[in-house]
Amino acid sequence: MPTEKATAIVIRTVEFSETSLVVTLFTREFGKIGALAKGARRLKGPFESALDLLCLCRVVFLHKSSEALDLLTEAKLLRRFRPAGHELSGLYAGYYVAELLGELTDEDDPHPELFDLADETLAALAAGESAARWVARFELGALRLLGHTPSLDSCVECGVAVPQAGRVAFGLLDGGVLCNRCRGGKKQLVLVSAGVLKAMAQLADPDGRAWRRMEIDPRSLGELRGVLNRYLVNLLGRKPRMHEYLGVLGG
Repeated sequence: MPTEKATAIVIRTVEFSETSLVVTLFTREFGKIGALAKGARRLKGPFESALDLLCLCRVVFLHKSSEALDLLTEAKLLRRFRPAGHELSGLYAGYYVAELLGELTDEDDPHPELFDLADETLAALAAGESAARWVARFELGALRLLGHTPSLDSCVECGVAVPQAGRVAFGLLDGGVLCNRCRGGKKQLVLVSAGVLKAMAQLADPDGRAWRRMEIDPRSLGELRGVLNRYLVNLLGRKPRMHEYLGVLGG
């Protein structure tokens, strides 16, 4: 078994025995991996608390070619996830990032840009920046990087430009906005305001900076969250656990 090194975000931990953990790591080099960390639950274990949820760490592991768990041999802590202040929004947002990394990706399928986006998002949340903006940006960025980005300005069926005025039909199953000609007979349609679509486009732009100055009123934020929540539910085939807690996100 080859020994590998990687930079990783801890996205899940499960007690395996009195002394060990099974950890799910999202690594920059290898994507998502599952590994057994022997002795990780000991007070003076070999991993020095580097395997707490959402920690950023450097790991060394034995990478198995079969479906068996990899064996984690070393983990060095680089950064803990400790959101500033006493509000829960940053904490819940971090847990949601971990859940999406686990649900949207396959094992041993590296996505270094997604890792960088997750790392940047968690650092911003820990610093107390707007959880609402960063969560939406992470969702839209993850969808783009994994090939699921919704069409926001042209009809997902025929490709014609859709006027950004009033309320626009958005097909949750179709993957984006629909023109008046193509929307007929479609299921799972919602009407989205042009302002919310514009905000989503700014948040989805990987090179844009306008989203950092964006002010989203509570009504528009609720509409934006509703669209993204339902879109992800349709994509995943189930409701993410952390959707129950996203109502605490402020603007």
